[in-house]
Amino acid sequence: MDKTFVPRGRRKLSAVVREAGDVIHIDDVVATLSIERSKAIQLLSRWTRQAWLRRVGPGSYVPAQLDSLESEQVLDDPWVLVPALYAPAYIGGWTAAEHWGLTEQIFRQTLVMTARTVREKHQKRHGAQFVLRHIQERKLFGTEPVWRGQSKILVSDIHRTMVDMLDESSSGGGIQHTVDCLANYLKRSDRDDNLLISYAKKLGNGAVFKRLGLLVEKHPDATDLSMVCKTNLSAGNAKIDPALECPRLVSKWHLWVPEGWVSMHAE
Repeated sequence: MDKTFVPRGRRKLSAVVREAGDVIHIDDVVATLSIERSKAIQLLSRWTRQAWLRRVGPGSYVPAQLDSLESEQVLDDPWVLVPALYAPAYIGGWTAAEHWGLTEQIFRQTLVMTARTVREKHQKRHGAQFVLRHIQERKLFGTEPVWRGQSKILVSDIHRTMVDMLDESSSGGGIQHTVDCLANYLKRSDRDDNLLISYAKKLGNGAVFKRLGLLVEKHPDATDLSMVCKTNLSAGNAKIDPALECPRLVSKWHLWVPEGWVSMHAE
C-alpha cells in the first residue's frame, strides 16, 4: 500500500491551508478551490465534523491536525486567533509592551482590547489564554499591523501601549510594571512626547495626565512633558492604581497614592 496516499478531501484542505495560513475563512476556500460560497460552507462543515478543522469564530477555522495534512504549519501563536475571535480589536497592554521591548517580563496571557461585548474577561480558547478589555470602537486608534505568517493582526503602537497602561494600570500588569515600562519608553530613540500627549487627549481620560505627570516630573529628560501634563489636568482626584490602597493625596497632581509614595513626591 502506498503510504504517501492522501485522501482527496485532505489534499483539498491542505491546499487551502497553504494559501490561507493559520486561520481559514470561507472566502479562502472559495478562492483556493474555485467553488461557490455555498459549497465552501459545506466543505468547512464537513471538515469540522471529520475533526480536520476547529471552528474559532463565525466563518473562521483553524487546522486541527496539520501533521495529517502534509503541512509544516502549526498553530502555536495565539495572536492569529484574535481577528477571528475578537475583531474589531488589537493586541495591547502588557502583551504589546513585550512586543515593543518595553519589558523583559513574560506574561502567559495575551491581552486584547476589543470593541465587542465582553462577558468573560478571562477566556481560554483553543489552548490559548486571553484577557479581554472592552473599548469603544471610536477609541481603536494608534495601532500598527503586524504579520504573523499570513495573518495580519493589529497591535497598539509603542505610544498607544504606554497610554493604555496609564489609562488602566491593570492592562500594564499593575502600576509598578507600568512605571518600569515608562522608564524604558523615556530612554528610547523612538519616544514621541507629542504623540503620547495627542493619544492621551484623544482617549479622553484625565487620569492619564495625572499619572503621567507624577511619574515623569523628576525625570531629567521629561521637564516639558511634565509641564504639558500639568496644563492638561482635569478636576477631581484619581488613584495612581485603583487596585491599591491609596490613602495619601499628592495635591499637585490630584492623585491618591500609597503611603510609600509620599516620600518620593511632594504633597
